[in-house]
Amino acid sequence: MSDRAGHDAPEYMRRIRSFVLREGRMTPAQQRAFETHWARFGIDYTGTAQDFHAHFGRAAPLVMEIGFGNGEALAWASEHDLLRDYLGVEVHGPGVGRLMNALAARDASNVRIYKHDAVEVLEKEIAPETLAEARIWFPDPWHKKRHNKRRIIQPEFVALLATRMVSDGLLHLATDWEPYAQHMLEVMEAAPAWRNAVGPGQYAEKPEWRIETHFERRGLKLGHGVWDLLYRKR
Repeated sequence: MSDRAGHDAPEYMRRIRSFVLREGRMTPAQQRAFETHWARFGIDYTGTAQDFHAHFGRAAPLVMEIGFGNGEALAWASEHDLLRDYLGVEVHGPGVGRLMNALAARDASNVRIYKHDAVEVLEKEIAPETLAEARIWFPDPWHKKRHNKRRIIQPEFVALLATRMVSDGLLHLATDWEPYAQHMLEVMEAAPAWRNAVGPGQYAEKPEWRIETHFERRGLKLGHGVWDLLYRKR
């Protein structure tokens, strides 16, 4: 495709995705979760702003986790923080199915899920000043230099996210890839809508609300460090 053809293409076709959709095979239990539990926990993408108070049946602070993987951390957080509602966004079906089964097992009422691109959800389905907190933990680091542009933490993305946050809302980032941690810090320190919650240019200590997941333990065994970043909406 020529450069001009790419320029003339609709925005959604030109956008660089921060993920590759490799679905993998869902287990029978995960497949059944979509058949049995999606109507309860899932939100279908419509391209219009959602009334989350209606989805949850109450008015409570809303926490959004982008790219929740297998849902281990989201399931734990929602169970131990019942005064807030949780919105998970993930594109990979097996993780969504696994999380729905975990939520159904404890009859959870404070979690809803999108199986969709997080950027499009933020753009179209989340009204301004909706989110009390956003979490992006261990996103794909796209470690090859030619792929760095695919990283979700970019100036345009954090500017969009800021518009969806309430005043003083919290953004919590975490990664086990040091070059990505440095990239995150650089982007966030330059973002006018955000201030570092622990001091300019500083990484944060691991907060108690971020549990150590199977993914993180595997990385630690391989000698990876972990970097947390906490920012508040100005």
